Amino acid sequence: MYVELNAPDTGNAVTEAMLDELLAVVAVPDPEVRVLVLSAAGDDFSLGGDRAEFADWLAEDPGGRGIRVAGEKARRVCEALSGSRAVTIARVQGKAVGAGFALALACDLRVGAENASFRLPELALGLPTAWGGLLPRLIHEVGAARVRELILTGRAFEAAEAQALSVLQRVVPENELDQAVRAWAKPVARRPEAALRVTKALLNSYAAATRMADPSFLDAELMASVAAAGRRTPPRTPAPDTSHS
Repeated sequence: MYVELNAPDTGNAVTEAMLDELLAVVAVPDPEVRVLVLSAAGDDFSLGGDRAEFADWLAEDPGGRGIRVAGEKARRVCEALSGSRAVTIARVQGKAVGAGFALALACDLRVGAENASFRLPELALGLPTAWGGLLPRLIHEVGAARVRELILTGRAFEAAEAQALSVLQRVVPENELDQAVRAWAKPVARRPEAALRVTKALLNSYAAATRMADPSFLDAELMASVAAAGRRTPPRTPAPDTSHS
């Protein structure tokens, strides 16, 4: 089964409408589906959340209600991808930024084109890295020290580094992405359904057991609270320079 992010004119920016469409598919999956492939149209996987929609939410309700609602949907989408009884595969080309990064990381297997790149720009935008349970999963898969550097600097990193960090498990030329997806999907689809379902549940359970905490249910509240606080706080005016040469 293929699910495609299909808004290439906006770089597949993640909107509330897109989250609703994803929920309709991934939250109630067909029990006969063994493999779910998350792909994207256009040059980039996803440039992240829609900033215009984010600003509209704050304008409509400075307390951040719209952000909370969308953030809860984001958590449910990512949990559905990671917790699905089907094996989920992310097919990544171009840029995967912020929310797009989170959607890809929520999948069990991730293959990227050689031109793939990843970035977490939230801190530079005045926001916490709190979307869809990204942070605990990233720390678990990559390691706290490396994640700390990626988040605090907000730097982009390319496919080769992403593979070294386990953000991607495989990197191929872009024209071989579909072939790589099929190479994973074909044997998985032949596995007995009960054994596959239980094995995935075990993998998720053991992974969760190694985390000291997973407060991802707070992501929407944290994002909304910080965004609302930032809107209320006037920009700082630099103090006059009183030094003398």
